[in-house]
Formats: sequence, structure tokens, C-alpha cells
Amino acid sequence: MKASDVFKLKNKNGVEVIFIARGGQITGIKVPNNKGEIADVVIGYETTEGALAGDAYFGALCGRYANRIVNGQFELNGEKYQLDINNGPNHLHGGSDGFNLRTWEVEEVQLPQFAQSYKLTLVSPDGDQNYPGELTTLVTYGLTEDNEFVIEYDAVSTKDTIINLTSHAYFNLEGAGTGTVAEHELLINADKFTPIDGEIGTVTGEIAEVKDTAMDFTTAKSIGETLSADCPQVKLVDGIDHNFVINGYDGSLKLAARLEHKAAGRTMEVYTDQPGVQIYTGSHFDSSEKGKLGAPIEKWAGVALETQIFPDSPNKEHFPDAILKAEEHYKHICVYKFL
Repeated sequence: MKASDVFKLKNKNGVEVIFIARGGQITGIKVPNNKGEIADVVIGYETTEGALAGDAYFGALCGRYANRIVNGQFELNGEKYQLDINNGPNHLHGGSDGFNLRTWEVEEVQLPQFAQSYKLTLVSPDGDQNYPGELTTLVTYGLTEDNEFVIEYDAVSTKDTIINLTSHAYFNLEGAGTGTVAEHELLINADKFTPIDGEIGTVTGEIAEVKDTAMDFTTAKSIGETLSADCPQVKLVDGIDHNFVINGYDGSLKLAARLEHKAAGRTMEVYTDQPGVQIYTGSHFDSSEKGKLGAPIEKWAGVALETQIFPDSPNKEHFPDAILKAEEHYKHICVYKFL
């Protein structure tokens, strides 16, 4: 298997999901609008070579622990672990050699619920990036005839460990390279979020109400309304880079968010069985790279909706449990449904 190997899922409605073996990286999702016009709705690069040379988080599978762990430190079974520091003072997305940079084994499989599907497999050795246990991860990418792109995760470790896997595609429903997501309307099924602290560089452990704040997306509103808000949380990251606490979490599949661009005629719903969704509006994009349609990848060019356990959960007892016991299975389902 080569990092540059390309795979494609298609259904009868003209929806296509394109990905490569390196990081299981989704390099394109082509979706029709309500007039049947097709656009690629994930930002990134025009070519596989561009994807391999560019931002390796675009559309990739992130782990072993997606999002941030404060100071890269956690304790498990009385033993202290020090992980790679690769994001300010913190550990991010599994470290500087995370799952997004690994070449996954990819195999097409026939599953009755999908028009097309692939299984992606990665074995991470004991001690990889200083995580305990050999972790075997199996991810299924499936596309249904109802325009649902389904990501199913299954992982098992030889030792107790911590885990948090996610997919890091940035969406622009008008089409990649057409501008920012400011005019997209976003609804998040979350009455609470986890505020961040500038000095810590991530969550404090507080779980706060979104009501009467710029983080209130319980009713759909434009992302631009929050991007321009006079709000300390927004100013800290020049946009949104926050974890939202999905209402009524019980391990079953629930609506996490709905993204819509009315003028483009496209809507996407996100479902998950995880307790949180990280919304990130790509404030670090600075137009220095060319993306699809030859357009610069500008600030707020796309929005990531990453279903997951909360950031720094291993160090916050009141956050959802991120421990995976030896020989038990970590399961996670995320569905991106295009309407």
C-alpha cells in the first residue's frame, strides 16, 4: 500500500467520496445541490501530490488522541505518561507522528447497508508516541444510497490506554475555493460547551451554558454572526475552535449539528454516538497555500465538525471517560448526511 493510493466511493445520486491511504485522508466529497449541480464540498488541494505535501490534517483520521491533552501528560493505573508536545504547550491529534501521517491498509468490502465501502486498518505498536498498548484500529468508510457518508471506528488495545479518534475534514457547502463559511447557517444540538483558556491553550474543565453567548447555535444562525462577535472566547482563536456538549448523550446515534448554505442549495447533517463535537473554523489558514479551483486557502475557508470525546478528558474526571481497557473495543460512529 502506498501513501498516494487513491480510493473512491460512489452512489447512484452522483455523490463521490475520494480518499488516499495516507491518513485515510478525504481529499474530496462531491455532492449535488437541489438543482443537481455538483460541487466538491471539502477544502484541500487539487491533486494527490498537493495533499501529500500540504496540511496533513485536511480530511485525515486523527489519533491516538484527537484534540488536545494539556502539557501532553496523563496518568493511567498509577503510571504517568508524557506524550509529544506539538501544539504550543500541548499534545494535539496524537503527536507529530499521529495517525494522520500513517499509511493505512485499505481494502474494499461489500456491506449490504452501503453502495460502496472500504475497511482501513492501522496497527500502532506499544509505546507509539509514548501511548501504552499495541492498538489495532479498523475504520470503515461507507457511502449509502441516501447520501450518508458513514465512518465507523473500532479499536482494541493489548493494554489499558486512552483513545479518541476523529475525522478532520473541513466543509464548505458552496464548494471548496469559493470563499469563506461565514454565510453558512449552523445549528448545534448542544446547550453547553467547554470554554478554553489562552494560557492553557485548550479547555479549563468548565462546562458552560451557551445561552446568551456567541456560542449559542441551538437555533440555526450564520457562522459569520459568531465570527464577528465581541466575545472573548471567539477572540482567543479568531473564530470557533471549541468542543460542544451534545444534548442527551447516552451512547446512541444523535444529531450533533446541521450545516446549510441556502444559496448553494446544500445541507449537511452530522450524527454521532460520541459526547462531543469540535467545531473549528480554520482561523490559521492564511492564504499562503493554493487549494481547489486555484484559490488561496483563506481564513475561515471551511468548517470542521469533529465528533469525539472532549479535549483533555484523561485529566478531567467529570469529562467523558477516554480510557480503553485492554482487549475491550472502542466504538465510534459518525455520519455526514447530505440533503
